[in-house]
Amino acid sequence: SFAYFTIKDRLPQILTRVIDTLHRHKNEFFEEHGEKGVEAEKRAISFLSKLRNELQTDKPVTPLEDELPDAVLWNQYLDCQRNLSNGNGEPSWFQSPWLFVECYMYRRIHAALAQNPPIDNFDVFKEGKAQNFFESQEAIIALCTYFQELLKNIKDLDEKQLQEELFKLLQVSLWGNKCDLSFSAGEDSSQKSSPLQSLENLVPYILVNDMEKLWSLLVNAKKSRTEGSNVRVDIILDNAGFELVSDLVLADFLLSSKLADEVHFHGKSIPWYVSDTTKHDFNWTVKQLQSANHMWMSRCGMNWEGNLKMGVWVFCDHMFWTLPHDFSSMGGVAPDLYAELQMSNLLLFKGDLNYRKLTGDRKWEYTVPFHQALNKFHPAPLCSLRTLKSDTQVGLKPGQGEQIQASEPEWMVSGKYGVVQFDAGL
Repeated sequence: SFAYFTIKDRLPQILTRVIDTLHRHKNEFFEEHGEKGVEAEKRAISFLSKLRNELQTDKPVTPLEDELPDAVLWNQYLDCQRNLSNGNGEPSWFQSPWLFVECYMYRRIHAALAQNPPIDNFDVFKEGKAQNFFESQEAIIALCTYFQELLKNIKDLDEKQLQEELFKLLQVSLWGNKCDLSFSAGEDSSQKSSPLQSLENLVPYILVNDMEKLWSLLVNAKKSRTEGSNVRVDIILDNAGFELVSDLVLADFLLSSKLADEVHFHGKSIPWYVSDTTKHDFNWTVKQLQSANHMWMSRCGMNWEGNLKMGVWVFCDHMFWTLPHDFSSMGGVAPDLYAELQMSNLLLFKGDLNYRKLTGDRKWEYTVPFHQALNKFHPAPLCSLRTLKSDTQVGLKPGQGEQIQASEPEWMVSGKYGVVQFDAGL
């Protein structure tokens, strides 16, 4: 299965890169922290080398030994996995659910640093995320320029034109999700060309396209809004770099077109899946745009800084996003987050990992309704914008999956196909 290749090949590659990154920063750690920095780097590397060996030799998945706030929840989850194995020994790397062991590896990478001050705040993936941002400059410039030109006459657009622009920016945000570093094990995956030119050609690759439903929802929310009530959209972010910029442009459009009054962004509280967005990445991106020597890029950055200051944009992170649980357990494990999401008019979930957690990462029949696969997770109307990079997909028409499978066996994992899949909730 694709899960097998991921655990066998991709994850050890990612660990090797992390170890290499720490090696390369040895001098920097020494300059900043002296011998203590070098000692911490050695301990972290030894911890990670041991982890890589455990993974490659299919050792049992061991309980977390750190004192971090989520350790108890992780170890409870591991206990559940033990009970599921029906006495067939300890859950091991190759004998456990893919979603669990993949999340577990990233949590252990975090522990390797968090337990080794003074380098405990070092993000081993930061360089890759920055590189993706800089290598996607042309695409970012094209997108910011397009958007700033659009803003000049946004007040004059009629409803049909607004809808067209929303659909364009939703698609840019959807395909921006191709730029995923955990998928390419950290290899270059930047967006090189203008993201707007190819949209027409990509429409046939959107297997489920519920953009019309999103539009009706937003228009109706806007029309039925009462005094003192705000239309709120929440974006559950995926990758930093170009994808994040495409999400920020979409969020700005929602405000500027008055389709929403506030946007809440949800990121990761620790470095995750190589390129996922943390608070640091979010703020860094806005700052980079602000200080760019390109007029429209810096205009975007300044406006977005303003949105954050005014509180019409809010960034939040919550440790639930970096737990192994699928979203159907959010109500029980993180009732505070579930209650927060219930205050939203629309939840936009970006990317493949969020899709796997929405659907429980199961091997569903392709035609199972999205609503059913969500397994009672309905805090608010929600939509997944996802390019397919793992073999879970629901909500297709009868025969649709089989037909593509016949000519493209890799269709579910190539990143070539996407979905804009909506569920209205209860």
